[in-house]
Amino acid sequence: MIVTGLKHEPMLCTLAAPKGHPITNQLLSELFLLLTAQILPQPSDPELTNGTLVDGSSPASASSTSALLSRLQVEENSEADAAELYASTETRDLFVTVDDPKKHVSTMETYITYRVSTKTTRIEFDLPEYCVRRRYQDFDWLRVKLEETQPTNLIPPLPEKFVMKGVVDRFSEEFVETRMKALDKFLKRVADHPVLSFNPHLNAFLTAKDLNKRQGLALLTKMGESVKHVAGGYKLRARPPEFNAMGEYLDTFSQKLGTIDRIAQRILREQSEYLTELREYASVYSSWAGSEDELQRPLEGVAGCVTTCCGALEDLSENMSQDFLPVLREYVLYTETMKNVLRKRDQSQAEYEGRLEAAVLRRQEDRTPMPLEVEKCQDKMECFNADLKADWERWQCNKRQDFKQLLIGMADKNINYYEKCQTAWESLVTVLQEKQTEDKTSETN
Repeated sequence: MIVTGLKHEPMLCTLAAPKGHPITNQLLSELFLLLTAQILPQPSDPELTNGTLVDGSSPASASSTSALLSRLQVEENSEADAAELYASTETRDLFVTVDDPKKHVSTMETYITYRVSTKTTRIEFDLPEYCVRRRYQDFDWLRVKLEETQPTNLIPPLPEKFVMKGVVDRFSEEFVETRMKALDKFLKRVADHPVLSFNPHLNAFLTAKDLNKRQGLALLTKMGESVKHVAGGYKLRARPPEFNAMGEYLDTFSQKLGTIDRIAQRILREQSEYLTELREYASVYSSWAGSEDELQRPLEGVAGCVTTCCGALEDLSENMSQDFLPVLREYVLYTETMKNVLRKRDQSQAEYEGRLEAAVLRRQEDRTPMPLEVEKCQDKMECFNADLKADWERWQCNKRQDFKQLLIGMADKNINYYEKCQTAWESLVTVLQEKQTEDKTSETN
């Protein structure tokens, strides 16, 4: 599903920076062009035509958020709908939520736990509802177990443990809130997956009061080791075209996300600097108004307008740091995860080709039958191919949804910002007109 009407709207490229701040405007133009031209599929692509441009006129005079959204026609793509059925409320039978972060302080360490709530009708669960508390390392344990036991599937990424851009204190309210949202999204993606959601380690994670993370360590899959052993000295003949296309797409996508992230970080820094100057600007007018009886009301009006603009810009910057950047970061990690799965698929193919080539040579020498292990390697490779294709479609579907919401939110927040600024300055015009009328009346008298 794609939001249209955004791609060719130059007005949106200047949002988030007040007039007279050309560097930030230029950065935003670059940012928006990258988002629309590279991340979202273009209507010219026959496989990904999901939207229609309704109106190309400028929305600069829009009076409310709905004025822009009413000009956007969001069309449902039948193929996308089919891919999204797995996530529909009607067919889901496992619902999870991560919320209620709490800080724990002990003599040994300080850490945050989150409440994990589960509602389900599956027979694999003894009860219909569960509520447990988990910390970050428990989520990390779950992801490691999923990678070990489901090597052919794409495992959603976790937020980074130690570093998150723009945040210094890992116990600050902003950091904890951002991490909680990321953990909630991770767990929901796992619970919505048609294969991962039935993993016994997920069941233990959702239900066990005390999670025994040592359990199952002896059951590590040997697949990765066997693949490395067999395929270590073998060069892959040729990756199938569809997986070549995946690799090329991921390289380009990762590069563009990195560029967008750098531009967004620069925008935030410039907005922060501009906000500091704007606050000082307002205080000057306030102090000036105290010494000018005749100009007191207009000067106080200017100070109030600038203060309102400060608050609006603060909200806009907060939205970018807490909503926009985490989505970018998640998909940066997602692309790395997808690349790892693609490399595992290549190793599986190399293992099959290596064993097949060795078996053919032996057969030519002594006419022995084809070993069973070759067939097993072929089955493993075909399983990898099928799972990767299915997860790729699911990932593309999630990406379209996430970036559609990201762009709508971006437009919405920027419109709100400019509406607040416009309303403030319009109220000042009324004050100035009243002052001018009073002065004329005084002169006449």
